[in-house]
Amino acid sequence: MKKILYFLPLVFAVAGIFFALNVARTQKNNPIGVPVAESGKSLKLEVFVSNLYVPWSLAFTGEKRLLVAERNGKIRVIENGRLLEMPLFTFGNIYDQEEAGLMGLTVDPKYPENKYIYASYAYNSNGKPRIKIVRLVDNGTTAVVDKVLIDNILAAPYHDGSRIKFGPDGKLYVTTGEATQADLAADLLSKNGKILRLNSDGTIPDDNPFPNSPIFSYGHRNPQGIAWSDSGQLWETEHGPSGFDGPGGGDEINLIKAGKNYGWPKAHHEIKLAGTEYPKLLFTPAIAPAGAMFYSGKLFPEFKNNLFFTGLRGEGVWRAVISETDPETIASFEKLGAITVGRVRDIIEGPDGAIYFSTSNRDGRGSLREGDDKIYKITTQ
Repeated sequence: MKKILYFLPLVFAVAGIFFALNVARTQKNNPIGVPVAESGKSLKLEVFVSNLYVPWSLAFTGEKRLLVAERNGKIRVIENGRLLEMPLFTFGNIYDQEEAGLMGLTVDPKYPENKYIYASYAYNSNGKPRIKIVRLVDNGTTAVVDKVLIDNILAAPYHDGSRIKFGPDGKLYVTTGEATQADLAADLLSKNGKILRLNSDGTIPDDNPFPNSPIFSYGHRNPQGIAWSDSGQLWETEHGPSGFDGPGGGDEINLIKAGKNYGWPKAHHEIKLAGTEYPKLLFTPAIAPAGAMFYSGKLFPEFKNNLFFTGLRGEGVWRAVISETDPETIASFEKLGAITVGRVRDIIEGPDGAIYFSTSNRDGRGSLREGDDKIYKITTQ
């Protein structure tokens, strides 16, 4: 796969945690349609909130209110840039070993009317870890569980997936890992190693690719991030083997299509197998890609419809440019320089057009910095 790199230098200023970002012209004639910024726009990186515990998911409910899922079971509230002491909700019976715990969090597209939020978490079921997706009603200062949408998904200390987001079709998409049982990913009778698609009440959409099944795509090892481009294409980040189940590396950025097989456990790294989809990007050594989002262009027009994704092991943020002539192709990608904050987990765009991302340095694999974990904000100066 040809990878055309465009470098985006970021230079920290002396005072505070500021950096400047300038996108330089790298091809005068720009023959492949990659957007080139000439504004020389200056950006600022700042700490938004500190002292969180493994903030796994971020979800805005309004202009000034951000919900944060901490892996130990708490849904925290940030209002007007201030972390409130009392959680909105705390899940009991959390299975929070290694990578598991409270993970996915998202907000209903009709939240202003129904106040629904959704969470994915691992729990103990008679001594065995399982994952369930629940819907809660947000009452402002507290929340209550309203409905269990799906339950009894196998969990494990590793490979639990659990990113949940609504797509532009109004359906709820759920990523599931194979819970270290690789063969489950290819098994259409198992919900593990899949991307699931549900109605907002947990029922199965009539137009899912497999009749009476929540499965949207399969053959996934540990899908961590999902996001939709302007053209409605679903993109996904996924962790490759870790050594015990295959050679290290092979992390993937995939374009997800209904009913398709993404190969795990038989196809990984550069292996091409008939009947399976090949990644759009591969990373070896591993970067452990996590959260993903497409940017609207609100504050930074040059980044419109760019795919941003984070790296845990890679410790950073990446930007991928989708081809203007082929919406199923990545034309170029890069790691943003000077973001040296450790492991990065989730990334979202705020209502203000700023980019917010969370660190994951308290997850047992990172190097702690004072005030970790944190949420950072990228905005204009």
